[in-house]
Formats: sequence, C-alpha cells, structure tokens
Amino acid sequence: MSEKLSYEDAIKKLNEINEKLSAQNITLDQSSKLFEEGATLIKLCYEHLKVVKGKMLTIKDTIDGLIMEEEE
Repeated sequence: MSEKLSYEDAIKKLNEINEKLSAQNITLDQSSKLFEEGATLIKLCYEHLKVVKGKMLTIKDTIDGLIMEEEE
C-alpha cells in the first residue's frame, strides 16, 4: 500500500477488511494479511486526523487572537 489514501478511502478499505475477516471461510494466512493491512490503514487514519487536528488548533488560535485584539 504505497499510495497515500485519503481518510475516507482508508475507512472504506477498513470496512471491507472487517467484512472479509468476519467471513467464516477465510484462512489463517489470509486473516493475518488482512489484519496487517488493517493496522497499516488505522495508522494512516490517525496520521490524517493528527494533521486535521493541528490545522483546527491553528485556526482556533487565530480566532482566539482576533477576539483578544477586539476586546482590547
């Protein structure tokens, strides 16, 4: 999984993996590979969320600064 997936695409793939893992006709080797892929996707999702959180905090700080300037 070398391409950089969007958060939404990663969630979609995680849902697909979950469905495959829930199937009763899956081998141990297949489930191990799917579990590993899922773990990688989860890490990618957390990275996306971390970036968005940083952007939101920056925006919040900017708004807080504007409000403080207005109050002075």
